[in-house]
Amino acid sequence: MFDLNNLLRDNIKRLVPYSSARDEFKGEASVFLDANENSFGSPLEKDYNRYPDPMQWKIKYKLADIKGVPPQNIFLGNGSDECIDVLYRAFCRPGVDNVVLCPPTYGMYEVSANINDTVIRKVSLTEDFQLDLPAMEEAIDGNTKLIFICSPNNPTGNSINREDIEMILNNFDGIVVIDEAYINFAKQKTFIQELTEYPNLVVLQTLSKAWGLAGLRLGMAYAGEPIIDVMNKIKPPYNINQATQELVEEALNNTQKINDWIKETVIERDKLVAGLVKLPAVLKVYPSDANFVLAKTTDAKALYNKLVEQGIIVRDRSKVELCAGCLRITVGTPEENVQLLNALQA
Repeated sequence: MFDLNNLLRDNIKRLVPYSSARDEFKGEASVFLDANENSFGSPLEKDYNRYPDPMQWKIKYKLADIKGVPPQNIFLGNGSDECIDVLYRAFCRPGVDNVVLCPPTYGMYEVSANINDTVIRKVSLTEDFQLDLPAMEEAIDGNTKLIFICSPNNPTGNSINREDIEMILNNFDGIVVIDEAYINFAKQKTFIQELTEYPNLVVLQTLSKAWGLAGLRLGMAYAGEPIIDVMNKIKPPYNINQATQELVEEALNNTQKINDWIKETVIERDKLVAGLVKLPAVLKVYPSDANFVLAKTTDAKALYNKLVEQGIIVRDRSKVELCAGCLRITVGTPEENVQLLNALQA
């Protein structure tokens, strides 16, 4: 049975979080002499001399309306990478606990595990890029604290079978992290609506993909309030800067534009696939629910280098497990996609 207290590291249970000036005073005032800021302003057109809201409530309330979850169930990180790191620091005792990863998948799960001295247990996806449930069951033991599942998966682009994820959620007593960075482009529905069903569920999303805000670095973790409370206790007091908070709050007013871009991206993805499969150098294009495609080629390195010479940058994934000879290609604008296809044809 899931028990959050049994999963937490002892030092995190005892941790008294840093109390910032903006935590201690939440009301309205005209004179702030509590945080040792520069009272004269900033050397910019707009003043940024005051510390930002440490809990980013304005953004959380807007996200709550968009996603249909209470703001108390949202954690905001400096990119999803901070969310990943905080989860390791909360639950994984260095050198003792382990995490289950399913390659090929997003590389930061492994990097963050190594930074936090967490044992990594890899269970490769099957040939059709789905979870190997029997092998995962073999890999899990009493010290397995986290399982990361990326769906749609990076770099393969496919969604993971929902029934398989539900099987893990129902039978694993640790934390199941579902990374939905590319969910906006997929037909599969998000797991965010299942938070009340699974107390061990954490869903990661980002504003870097469909929302076009990669430069602002804002990632979201959605989970039950007890897990969110732990993550807030661990994070730096002002992890999301004021400029990012203001720009994200403004961007969240433009959901219609984002929805239009998503539709256009999916249309262009289909056109890109149709063009790629006609090329002699392309052996296969794998099904994708993301804003990129994985293409198996006759010589990924040679094609990559030829594209670089023409100023076109894709990702060579040929050294990644199960991705020999593969290029990962982001869906660009219609003009960029035509330029790519012409270059590959030549």
